[in-house]
Amino acid sequence: MSTDIEEGYIPSPDEDFMNDKQKAYFRAKLNDWKSDILSLSKETISSMQEENVHHPDLNDRASSETDRALELRTRDRQRKLISKINSALRRIDTGEYGYCEDTGNPISLKRLDARPIATLSLEAQEKHEKREKVYRDA
Repeated sequence: MSTDIEEGYIPSPDEDFMNDKQKAYFRAKLNDWKSDILSLSKETISSMQEENVHHPDLNDRASSETDRALELRTRDRQRKLISKINSALRRIDTGEYGYCEDTGNPISLKRLDARPIATLSLEAQEKHEKREKVYRDA
């Protein structure tokens, strides 16, 4: 991680929830993730610009267009993910990070470590997904 957090530090439930060390850990994790996404995005843009070739063969052109469309969808997902990462970083700054938007209770450290952009506790997320499924199936 790219900060002064001690090597190998992993947030523990034995500590005060969202203490300075935990905030620094998650901030570094989110910033590293964002950097990785931006780096991949730059590579994608560069390769798409290089591949701006006209294919005389119809099949090659169709394949190239399909690849380009997939790449653009992936980039759109990455753009949305960066937005969620930025939102999580803002929540760290305001002291809201790590607390469920639904219940106000702490989100488990294990969940935050696995999904640092989580805004709902596991229980609230499951309830939300069940409600969504009911509306979809109706």
